[in-house]
Amino acid sequence: MNAVTHPLDEAALRCTGLGLKVRDAVLLDAVDLEVRRGETLGIVGPNGSGKSTLLKLLAGLRTPTCGEVQLGSNALRQLPRREVARRLAVVEQQADTSDAINVFDAVALGRTPWLSALRPWSADDHAIVQQALADVDATHLATRSWRSLSGGERQRVHIARALAQRPQLLLLDEPTNHLDIQHQLGILRLVQALPVTTLIALHDLNQALTCDRLAVLERGRLVDVGPPLQVLTPQRLQATFGVQAHYLTDPFDGAQILRVRSP
Repeated sequence: MNAVTHPLDEAALRCTGLGLKVRDAVLLDAVDLEVRRGETLGIVGPNGSGKSTLLKLLAGLRTPTCGEVQLGSNALRQLPRREVARRLAVVEQQADTSDAINVFDAVALGRTPWLSALRPWSADDHAIVQQALADVDATHLATRSWRSLSGGERQRVHIARALAQRPQLLLLDEPTNHLDIQHQLGILRLVQALPVTTLIALHDLNQALTCDRLAVLERGRLVDVGPPLQVLTPQRLQATFGVQAHYLTDPFDGAQILRVRSP
C-alpha cells in the first residue's frame, strides 16, 4: 500500500456527539470516539449494544440523527462517495449479492473507486485482486461462482474485496463470523499486520484482547475506552456483560486469557 503522510496529531477517524434514533428507540447515544492513525481499535459489547450501528454511521452507510463523523481532516458528509471509498473500506456481517458473478470479479469490485474513463482496468489492478485473494487464502476460489460459496468462504471473499480497495482505514463488523478456528486466527493476524488503521467489532473477548485499544458499548452508549486489560476488568465484565470473569496466564507464551462464567 502507498504510504500517506499525515500530521502526527491527526486522528484517522473521529466522531463527536454521534447518535441515531429510530422512532422512539435510541440506537446510539452521544458517542465521542477517536481512532488513532495506525491502530487496531476493537469494539465490544453485548448483543444490541450498538456495535454494528456505530460502524455503519462511521462508514457513512447510515445518516446519524445527531453528531458528526470526521475522516482525517474532513467532515465525512462533505466528501464525495468515491473519495470515501478510496480511503475507507467496510466489511459488513451480512453483505450479499444476487448477481451471477464469480469470486475474482466480486473481489475486483473493490477496485471500482480507482477506475474511470481516464484510468481503466490495468495489469496493476489484476495483481492487486490476486494479492487480496492470496491474503485471505482464497486464490483457489477465484473461478468459483459466488452462489456456490459457503458462509465462511463468502466472508473471506468480502474481506478480500475490502483489501482490494487498498484503503487507509478498514472497518470490520465481526469478520470472523462463520469462519472455522484456523481461518479466524488467520484473518485476525492478517488484519492486524496490515499497514492500515483498523476498527473491528468483535464478539469473542479473547480475540478482542489482541487489539491495541477497546471501546465498550452498552445500550447504545460508550462506557469505556482504553487498553484491553484496563478496560475488560472483572467489574466491567460483570456490569456490562453480566458475567463473572478472571484472567489466567498461558504458560506457553505468558499471554493473558479471559475465563468467563455465569454468575
